[in-house]
Amino acid sequence: QVQLVESGGGLVQAGGSLRLSCAASGRTLSNYDMGWFRQAPGKDREFVAAITWGGGSTYYSDSVKGRFTISRDNPKSTLYLQMNSLKFEDTAVYYCAARTRCYIGRACYTDTNKYPNWGQGTQVTVSS
Repeated sequence: QVQLVESGGGLVQAGGSLRLSCAASGRTLSNYDMGWFRQAPGKDREFVAAITWGGGSTYYSDSVKGRFTISRDNPKSTLYLQMNSLKFEDTAVYYCAARTRCYIGRACYTDTNKYPNWGQGTQVTVSS
């Protein structure tokens, strides 16, 4: 099992930026494809972005494409989510997640049930 700890959340005004980090321990991060999800109050957890084990491919939800960037630093065992042009509707708890390598494309990454490893989440609040 890999352990995941998110950080970097906070309160930001609409139009601002935040960078989330997810520190991994317990297993080599390069063994895993990684994803970011979010959950707003009263809503289901939803896919935000994903990145393959070597960083060669990335995937985004339509709602964040062009504003958010997912990246990873395997030697530092850290996953990142750079969030720019934040909107009120981006307010949520953000979770990082890890799954074993998958090779069939986007379908691997958008379903929460495909990820057995999760962090505890970090709150992002965007004021309008």
